[in-house]
Amino acid sequence: MSGHNSVSRHRERNSTADRALEILAMFTDSQPVVSGSLVADRLGVARSTGYRYLQSLVSARFLEEAPGGGFRLGLRILELARLARKTLGLSEIAAPIIEELAHDSGETVVLTRRTGDLVVCIDRAESQRHAVRSSYERGTVLPVNAGASATILLAWNDPEEVRQILSRAKLERFTDDTLTDVDELLARMAQIRSDGYAVARAEVDPEIVGIAAPIWGSRQGEVVAAISVVGIGSRIPPKTERKLIAKVRLAAAHISERLALVQG
Repeated sequence: MSGHNSVSRHRERNSTADRALEILAMFTDSQPVVSGSLVADRLGVARSTGYRYLQSLVSARFLEEAPGGGFRLGLRILELARLARKTLGLSEIAAPIIEELAHDSGETVVLTRRTGDLVVCIDRAESQRHAVRSSYERGTVLPVNAGASATILLAWNDPEEVRQILSRAKLERFTDDTLTDVDELLARMAQIRSDGYAVARAEVDPEIVGIAAPIWGSRQGEVVAAISVVGIGSRIPPKTERKLIAKVRLAAAHISERLALVQG
């Protein structure tokens, strides 16, 4: 009999938790305050029961009574949001988006960022349809003068700062299409700023095409990372390239939005 009571109490606790989550999910931009009657109606319970759920959430500081009546989100929610922001890094934020882009495009997707004078690959997602052997492995330091990712990460910086970075770096020529002249690189980056994306063909690896777009930070004009699709050139004719450019730019916009939300 005691075992039966324990199971009943466990189910009741689960039910209460489910109802609490349902209540918290009612809050939206257009519904920042909820009333006891709305909660009761949405949950399909008596108003006294709905009010009891609300008071439990108030006691736990997940909700608080709003000045004009009803209930709004409480300070405990803000505390949890702060903890979530601390534990979520760029890779975690971008992971589901780069995985989706790899699946949708059928190509490898690479996430890169710049640290000082270095460009580093911080994550990648593989397509199940096509595998690509390239220089873009996690943790790899990439050249600053070659590839779509590197040029995207530099393009929105002050041109004089970029000139200094390029002047300090060893501008290695990997293929016949690699640019090593600083003025030519600066002109290319000006075009990238105008286009909003970068396309690089056989600049780092022969036969490899990279299509990259910027991921924006919280400050105006701040590029914090780049997302790129990397594939074999023979699989990416001009028509496919245009489609991939649109997909990469959309994925970059989604990551930027999620990053802005997390950073507050």
